[in-house]
Amino acid sequence: MELWFTEQHTPNVHFSIKVDRQIYTGRSEFQRIDIFESKEFGRFLVLDGYMMLTEKDEFIYHEMIVHVPMCVKPDAKKILVVGGGDGGTVRELLRYDTVEHIDLVEIDEMVVEACREHLPQTAGCLGDSRVSIHYEDGLKFVRHCEDTYDIIIVDSTDPFGPGEGLFTKEFYGNCYKALHEDGIMVNQHESPFYKEDAYAMQRAHKRIVESFPISRVYQLHIPTYPSGHWLFGFAAKKRHPVKDVDWKAWEALGIQTRYYNTHLHAGSFALPNYVEKMLRDVE
Repeated sequence: MELWFTEQHTPNVHFSIKVDRQIYTGRSEFQRIDIFESKEFGRFLVLDGYMMLTEKDEFIYHEMIVHVPMCVKPDAKKILVVGGGDGGTVRELLRYDTVEHIDLVEIDEMVVEACREHLPQTAGCLGDSRVSIHYEDGLKFVRHCEDTYDIIIVDSTDPFGPGEGLFTKEFYGNCYKALHEDGIMVNQHESPFYKEDAYAMQRAHKRIVESFPISRVYQLHIPTYPSGHWLFGFAAKKRHPVKDVDWKAWEALGIQTRYYNTHLHAGSFALPNYVEKMLRDVE
């Protein structure tokens, strides 16, 4: 008998992966957590029926959410990661010797423990001495921070369930307050392609624009996410993500990546016309 995992991207579009076996299932107070194994994508993490990452393509997401802000501000020392209990974002940040401390705020301890046991490719770094894990609501955590971080990375789930509060005007305003005077925030920004995802993307962008003087959006391609076309948001107090970058300084670090490079970084902020129009409509 064949086993398949199927995610509903829209009422009319489903995405399926053939599964070899289910290696973990559990239910926390926040959500259901499943980890499957497949021939095509390796192990993959599912929360409440939604694909979070696969071993085959997670590098795309994690490189682009980390190396874009780190290239703009390569001297960043103290970083806040909200969400990201799988550890992939922390793994990429730890590749920088300049990083002195990372606060990882994850609401669901069971996600972290499941990933530590079954997804060491991403979670194997979480025991590093530079990392402090806080099991609490990111919305509440950031309320008490002021002028604390160089970079904030909002590695959240979709804007419903446990991640809903991370898409609010209050949260983005508190992130602004928690950053140093030249700080940067990057957030998971949803997809522009399907109607419901596009609405969530526009709503988040509108709220970020109201909080940050510099607010841009960049794109990447993730095969297992709805439509494959995904966006991240870049928000900053002072630094433009393309004009204020020393490309050679980042390249001199010698960090080996599989997806990210400085040419792609610059080009990723050039968006299709239909996406630009969606963003203009809410700015």
